[in-house]
Amino acid sequence: MQSALPSQSGLTHSAKSLQESIPGKAIIIIAASLFVAVCAHVSLPLPFTPVPITLQTFAVVLVGMLLGPTAGFAAMLAYLAEGASGFPVFSPHGPGGLAQLLGPTGGFLFSYPAAAAIAGWVVRGKRVIPSRFALAATAGVLSSVVVFSLGAGWLMLCAHNSASLAWHMAVAPFLPGDAVKIVAAASIFSSLQRWPRR
Repeated sequence: MQSALPSQSGLTHSAKSLQESIPGKAIIIIAASLFVAVCAHVSLPLPFTPVPITLQTFAVVLVGMLLGPTAGFAAMLAYLAEGASGFPVFSPHGPGGLAQLLGPTGGFLFSYPAAAAIAGWVVRGKRVIPSRFALAATAGVLSSVVVFSLGAGWLMLCAHNSASLAWHMAVAPFLPGDAVKIVAAASIFSSLQRWPRR
């Protein structure tokens, strides 16, 4: 009697077909943007800075690693477009919409397409680092450099702050948490990369 359940090879072929079709790519990109939106709502405001602690950067780095540079970049553009259109996808500790994009935390938001693209490019580049985890962690660090540079730079210009103040408001308090997020994203990515080969 033939099993009614699809075979593993059939499931793999279906997943691959979804990723290769235009509607499938669109679904994946929108789903990734919604994942970032969910993580944005895991948010904790800080009294000394307009920048809240969120899981957004974790999601951005992981999306870039999993989707690759092109789709990761597109997913983050979709995320920004959703937010600019007024959908509640940004951190709830802000005005939302265009006001949030153009406000003091806008630099972080605008950095996400580049950060996701860098994460995807690094993990798909030449394997100069033999460990998948170490490669993914490197991708996370490089992405974070982009996020913090644009985020702090934008805050410095927007609020007319000094570089020192921008560092203390937009970078230094977030480094320990960012390290945890990078390790988590790298662990998930490297685990998922090993799973099909078991």
